[in-house]
Amino acid sequence: MDAIDYLRSLGALALVLAMLMGAAYALRRWGHRLPGMGHTAPGAESRLAVVSTRMVDARHKLVLVRRDAVEHLLLIGPQGATLVEAGIPAPARPDALTSDNTK
Repeated sequence: MDAIDYLRSLGALALVLAMLMGAAYALRRWGHRLPGMGHTAPGAESRLAVVSTRMVDARHKLVLVRRDAVEHLLLIGPQGATLVEAGIPAPARPDALTSDNTK
């Protein structure tokens, strides 16, 4: 290989790395606004939230998921997800409560 071939290879590598960094920057900057990314519209309140997760062992974890005003407890592992308990009433949200102690 000549020196020009080495320069072409380095230039191609630099171009590919620059394109990857540009794509990563674009996803970080505007990715949350792309359609179909699982996010709600701006200003809309999300109906689905992961409330809490706890590791049971190295391969299993418990996940508490809230949908509207109902929570569901899931056990997630390598074989898939198992519904442990459904229909748990969600506690009132702290931001919805009004407190007289705020001054």
